[in-house]
Amino acid sequence: MLHKRPNSQFWWCDFVAPDGKRIQRSTKTVDRRLAQEFEDKLRYQMWRVIQLGEKPRRTWKDAATRWYRETNRKNKEPILAAFKWLDKYLGNLYLDQITREVIDKITDDKLKTGVAPATVNRLLEIVRVILNTAVKHWEWIERAPHVRLLRQPTRRIRWLTREEADTLLSHLPEHTRTMARFSLATGLRETNVTRLQWSQVDLERRSAWIEADQSKTGRPIGIPLNREAVVLLRGELGKHKKYVFTYNGKPVLRCNTKVWRRALTLSKIEDFRWHDLRHTWASWHVQNGTPMHVLQELGGWSDIRMVQRYAHLSPEHLAPYAETLCRLETVPTFSTTYGTTNKKAATRIIR
Repeated sequence: MLHKRPNSQFWWCDFVAPDGKRIQRSTKTVDRRLAQEFEDKLRYQMWRVIQLGEKPRRTWKDAATRWYRETNRKNKEPILAAFKWLDKYLGNLYLDQITREVIDKITDDKLKTGVAPATVNRLLEIVRVILNTAVKHWEWIERAPHVRLLRQPTRRIRWLTREEADTLLSHLPEHTRTMARFSLATGLRETNVTRLQWSQVDLERRSAWIEADQSKTGRPIGIPLNREAVVLLRGELGKHKKYVFTYNGKPVLRCNTKVWRRALTLSKIEDFRWHDLRHTWASWHVQNGTPMHVLQELGGWSDIRMVQRYAHLSPEHLAPYAETLCRLETVPTFSTTYGTTNKKAATRIIR
């Protein structure tokens, strides 16, 4: 039976399915003829599911809702923003209606907004993981279309010298400078610094830890605290009962603020983000001789390839092997000048 609700312009269908379940659903149309067609089709589909055992057709919204509910990501705001943007493309589609053509349309339109390929890929990754989950784990559809990610330009590792870091720190206000110094001492990501709680710190054992639900890899990370990190933490004692880093009695939510950008300008440092403090920490470690496998554990990386990005900064361990191909030999020669004999070093090629 079709009817209209007081607060809706669309026709609604209301009927009892073959299994006795009452179905109430908006037809999403103001045209009664199309609404009747929608109800008849829905009745037929439900009959085939119940009487013939066919799989019910699931919508994108069904899949997105379930995946959102089951995902263990702590920061879900970017996911909600992505869902909102995708709704105009996928919101009214069944999963089996999402084709490569639909996904290419999403890609093209997102690129037209002027964002970088990496931003487009983050959006496409959400679509891909939901569709693949619907195939492999929920068995809602037989197959999913291939979601092609865009090629991303390889970014150079951006890091600061000790002198540049000192200059930047000198232009930061005290509370931001403390967090920046702590980041350079520990290599922690921005959210792990801003959300660090005293319950995650043990000053006596000189250690801190990041819980699994706060980690990018989904695994807990142990943080050994060096002397500078311990001094910085002790300076924050008593300022807040729960959070370590605060400003005017409130926790700091983000670091990439106006004062951060102003400090970069005053320091004449370009193309540098807060996350690049982590790159700087890793680069200094490599230059000081920290082995790659140790750096991987310190930084909480799950893939050694993430650490190998810094390998070029410390080629000293390769020097003995480079010397094996050296064909130059230093030999002493003698020459006479103004009646005296001077010993000089000369280099000759060994054939």
